[in-house]
Amino acid sequence: MLPGAELRGVTLDCADPQALAGFYGALTGMRELFGTDEFVALTDGSGCDLGFQRVDGYRAPQWPGQDVPQQFHLDFRADDLAAVEELALELGATKPDHQPGDGRWRVLLDPAGHPFCLTSS
Repeated sequence: MLPGAELRGVTLDCADPQALAGFYGALTGMRELFGTDEFVALTDGSGCDLGFQRVDGYRAPQWPGQDVPQQFHLDFRADDLAAVEELALELGATKPDHQPGDGRWRVLLDPAGHPFCLTSS
């Protein structure tokens, strides 16, 4: 039997961990598990938390360009794409012109510039 590793969380680099955690907390309903000026962790009790760490000189990814690569993106399932997109935009996300996928998902940028996707599947 091979040893296994269970994903415990994902951490995003950013300039302001508290602000970005506030955005994702409001978008997902996750609550703060731990927070300092340098790092904030959100949890929903599933065992996979979302973290935000301060990086001096942080540069936002460029979507869809690769001058500053996106490095990764988060995908969120939403029963009502339009409603969740509207909420994300009200919370400070932006919607880039480039939208691949023929409408199967929507790409948004969080307030720190990280791309993330909303999908109904």
